[in-house]
Amino acid sequence: MTDHLTAKPSRRLFSVFCLASYLLSMAYGSTFLLALLIGSHGGNEQNAGSVISAAMISTFVAVVFSGHLSDRLGTARSIALCGIALVIANLGFALSASQLPAMMLFGLVLGIGWGVFYTLGPIIVAMIVEPAQRARYFALLSGSMMSGIGSAPLLGRLASQLGLPVTSAFFIAALASLAGVLLFWRLSARLEQLPDRSGAVASKLSLAGAAAVLRSRAVFAIVMVGLGGAIFGGLSSFQTRYAHDRSLDYSLFFIGFMSAAIAGRMLVAGIVVKRDPYLMSCLLSGLIVVSVLMFQHFVASSLGYLLAAIVLGVGYGLTYSVINGMAANEAPAGTTTQSLLLFSLSYFIGVFGFPLLAGKVIVDSGMSVMLTILLGVALSYWSITVGRLVWRRVEISAARA
Repeated sequence: MTDHLTAKPSRRLFSVFCLASYLLSMAYGSTFLLALLIGSHGGNEQNAGSVISAAMISTFVAVVFSGHLSDRLGTARSIALCGIALVIANLGFALSASQLPAMMLFGLVLGIGWGVFYTLGPIIVAMIVEPAQRARYFALLSGSMMSGIGSAPLLGRLASQLGLPVTSAFFIAALASLAGVLLFWRLSARLEQLPDRSGAVASKLSLAGAAAVLRSRAVFAIVMVGLGGAIFGGLSSFQTRYAHDRSLDYSLFFIGFMSAAIAGRMLVAGIVVKRDPYLMSCLLSGLIVVSVLMFQHFVASSLGYLLAAIVLGVGYGLTYSVINGMAANEAPAGTTTQSLLLFSLSYFIGVFGFPLLAGKVIVDSGMSVMLTILLGVALSYWSITVGRLVWRRVEISAARA
């Protein structure tokens, strides 16, 4: 607790912040069990996709208005308040799995909580951490969130091994989210006493700023994160079905993906983001294509399943860090904030919107067709990075001529 300009968050304070983020993130991770939960009550993947995609609508509202809420209550208090929505959503999922309209309503509730937390969490880091240290602290926050997201499906697997219903995982996620809410509320006073290093309120979105960003090169990173979110959301949301069709254990996917993504973001991301972003995004997005091909054609054993998840975790986890930086650095002067918010919105379109299509495709045509569509998405993602890399070399050659 300090008020001078050289102050920085203590390790203990930031550790509690990461713990609170981990606990809240479990609420979103539980959505990867919705297909299993709804299926156990007579529903199908299309129903699960509808519930997940309902969150997209409320997430948009949450992201756009999170800045205004933050101005009134403070950033950490806003997360705590909206975090209650995550608690309610998970309780609702557990108690109304056989009622699709109610499940979609709770999907909307989930979007409010996750949208505000996903937007304002990184902004807290930008406010309290010096610019030179942000990459490291962002990686710590990202790793904490990914840990929470991956823990919830593993709880579902543990519940089934113990003979408990899958609803147990949703109740545990709700309890964890409640603990996260209380931690954020307690942290709010201490965080507000640290000097604001963000230079501006970073959570407001304006039409003029958004238009300027979409006319700049930052638009490529914004489109890419939406495509990446579709791949992540499509694979994660229906992994229980994929594993069942191949007589595999779906927990292997989340263990492999989570471990690779967390290790990559915490141990390697700091090195990768210092390299040529055009080249790194091209190479890493190529790994995403390879992983989808592995899921489509080469997964025939637990080892192959684990390896495919690891390749996806490395490719997706590290590419996200690279294109996040590109979205900020390629935005016009004075619009970095707008670019990062559009980056988040694009991600939510992919991660919440694509499961609606994926669920329908799985029900009508099967998992293999959905994977073929995902391969097309992954190739589109990769082609953007290849095109940008080639175009940059053309520009350099033209400038030298």
